[in-house]
Amino acid sequence: MTAQLSRHNRSHLLRHGLLGTVAAVGVWSVALAGFAPAAVAADVRSRQWYLDAMGAEEVWTSTTGKGVKVAVIDTGVNPGTPSLKGQVLKGQDVSGAKGDETDDYTGHGTTMAELIAGTGADGGIKGLAPDAEIIPFRISDTDFQNKNKVNAFDMNDAIIAAADSDAQIINISMGNEFYGTDERKAVEYVASKGKLLFAAAGNSGHKANKEEYPAAYAQAVAVAATGPDGKVAKYSQHGDFVDLAAPGNNIPFWCDETFKRYCDGDGGTSAATAIASASAALIWSAHPDWTANQVLRVLFESAGRGEDWKEGTVSTYLGHGIVRPGAHINRGLGKPGDANISPLTNKPTGGASSSASSKPSAPASSQAPEGKPGADAAVAGSSTKTEDDSQLGLAIGGVAAAVVLAGIAFAVVRKRRSA
Repeated sequence: MTAQLSRHNRSHLLRHGLLGTVAAVGVWSVALAGFAPAAVAADVRSRQWYLDAMGAEEVWTSTTGKGVKVAVIDTGVNPGTPSLKGQVLKGQDVSGAKGDETDDYTGHGTTMAELIAGTGADGGIKGLAPDAEIIPFRISDTDFQNKNKVNAFDMNDAIIAAADSDAQIINISMGNEFYGTDERKAVEYVASKGKLLFAAAGNSGHKANKEEYPAAYAQAVAVAATGPDGKVAKYSQHGDFVDLAAPGNNIPFWCDETFKRYCDGDGGTSAATAIASASAALIWSAHPDWTANQVLRVLFESAGRGEDWKEGTVSTYLGHGIVRPGAHINRGLGKPGDANISPLTNKPTGGASSSASSKPSAPASSQAPEGKPGADAAVAGSSTKTEDDSQLGLAIGGVAAAVVLAGIAFAVVRKRRSA
């Protein structure tokens, strides 16, 4: 388990693009860079380059994610945007603050939901799994905590609630650098319930590159980010906890909580996580009788890899490769394998026999980052070699150590959650 303690973080680092200027919002870890003019709604679909790269139109002739529900643990999800009307089910606010799960206080959670299941109506973001449904769970980030009285353990509570919901897939485009026993148990509970949890690997790969959670827990799927050229983004966190990669650069997002316009920029590992969750939704929709283990195994086996990728190895930058749901859906790549063996841990999951089945109590590779030798990887959706750069990070805190007093743990939470 020690090797897994570096796995996921609430990565919500967003390089927002707006009016050709460079700006920073807030004092917490939201890095906004690479600004560009706000995107006109009707032009947003044309900027979703990865849909074409992944052959989405062809995939949608076979599966659109229908019948699959995805829990989005984030800043809330606004069900009233044109792209999400009719797509959002009843969720839960676990932040402990005023409002409910539909009150998105930054626009980040709504963007993630649209990247997963947006219909694209009225020129909005088109989701990769446009017929999937979203179940929102609102939690707090540092800035929100500094302004409101909140539940210090809302991430743990949200993960457990999502595991007990009708969602088959849980998306967490957030993270922090603190390991927490209760949070780890909550992630294990998700696996015992036969569900998949995708979490952002983090956006400080070009800096401290510390493992982030929940991505770094053994039973979470840690997602790194790539760009249009198919190479890992230089900011994307790397290490032996990374499981998959997905497009994260040059992806439009809601500029703020007013939902008046989209901005251009990099979605980072947050957006990459949403796209990975949507990829799983497409495969699960096509094979509703499969288990979570089988869906994930096929995601791994059908992922895009460079021509020089050594057989049987896993990259510390791209994990098993870049998600390509079309490679399986349209070409049959990837085999489901054993229904009860996790491709993450190679151990049985689910059922009463699982040690994690009881609900927890709440309280390496030769691959290199962008610009370095050996960073080539297959573009998502194609077999050709092609690299990337960006950011989107929302980190939320946890208990730094099991022996930390509750009061101190709460202080850590307030300092470390970011968006």
